[in-house]
Amino acid sequence: MKNVILFLSFLILPQIYYAQEAKKNEEEFKIAALPYYSYGKGLGMTSPDSLFQLNIRFRMQNRVTYFQNDHESNTYEAQIRRLRLRLDGYVGDPRFQYALQLSFAPGDVGDLEDGENLNIIRDAVITYKPNKHWSFLFGQTKLPGNRQRVNSSGSLQLTDRSINNARFNIDRDFGLQAYYLHEEKELFSYNIKTAISSGKGRNWDQKDNHFALTGKIELFPWGTFTHGGEYFEGDIKRESKPKLMLSAVWHKNYSATLDKGQQGAELFEPRDLQSIFVDAIAKYNGWAGMISYMRRSTDRPITHSTSDENTQLSQMAAVGHGLDYQLSYTFLNHYELIGRYSVQKVPTSLYQLNTPNIQQYSLGITKYIWEHAFKIQGEVTYDKSQYINGLTNNNLYFRFQVEIGI
Repeated sequence: MKNVILFLSFLILPQIYYAQEAKKNEEEFKIAALPYYSYGKGLGMTSPDSLFQLNIRFRMQNRVTYFQNDHESNTYEAQIRRLRLRLDGYVGDPRFQYALQLSFAPGDVGDLEDGENLNIIRDAVITYKPNKHWSFLFGQTKLPGNRQRVNSSGSLQLTDRSINNARFNIDRDFGLQAYYLHEEKELFSYNIKTAISSGKGRNWDQKDNHFALTGKIELFPWGTFTHGGEYFEGDIKRESKPKLMLSAVWHKNYSATLDKGQQGAELFEPRDLQSIFVDAIAKYNGWAGMISYMRRSTDRPITHSTSDENTQLSQMAAVGHGLDYQLSYTFLNHYELIGRYSVQKVPTSLYQLNTPNIQQYSLGITKYIWEHAFKIQGEVTYDKSQYINGLTNNNLYFRFQVEIGI
């Protein structure tokens, strides 16, 4: 009996061993065939041969706003302000990167009109980075404009950008951009960014010979901010040393047909629009401050046309200048208090046509649950519009907003 047992063991045990090894090899093969996952900024996947990388991110802003405006009934608005999906990564070689961002909220997409493109595409850009200093971008994305505009709307301290950004900023455009970045953590640093673009804004597909030029310089006297802090508001990283960024932008949109260059109402006649932006942002130990100057000008801001009924029509370019001042403090418990004052003035010719000068005051409180990716915001904003005929409009709104994303 003992010999029989030994004989059967000799026959069966190797089969069990080989079966276990085969199953182990099969599992290892399956694991190796899967992409590698990471959970940094979003959800990342990299192919086993490292020839492809995809990073997926989304974010949404849900808000309720209560309005008290002069000469109007009190109203409220409840909406999904922004709903974005972003895909980025590289293909074939980490030097060749891509970014795609789509928007789905009504405020992002705009009205659907016959014969017009649906503005679902916000970014569709390819980047070539031959080394750590140079980057070349081709496609549709943000122009290197003023600091708050280049900021993601998800990285703001208050629920929206300032009134001056709404009127004077330069928006996304299709074209070619070239960056030279010379950044050091503790030493003087600088960036130079340039762009040549269509001047027509997002999703333009008509033939013309118009274009826009943009140039920007960024200076970091005491080195760069922690984790790119120059492009998110508030000192949520609590800089251990004072940090400062100074920047200046020149932009000219030749023969623009929209009142804000890349966006806005259609002008009756093309105009050359020139924009100047100067920014300063500083952070230290929870404190953050910002000053911004914006200006758009043109030789003849008013364009004219005649309707079919022989009525004289006019459309004005969005020219003028403005200043923003913003100050905040982030507490150790991740609550933050923010104050902002903005003043906006139009040229005398437009003021005489009853286009107002505006002052705006905002006070906000933010609770950062997961930095800017998950936060709760409250804001009260008051603005006063002054007209040349002596009329003054006083408007007030209260807003509650929750933002979440990965």
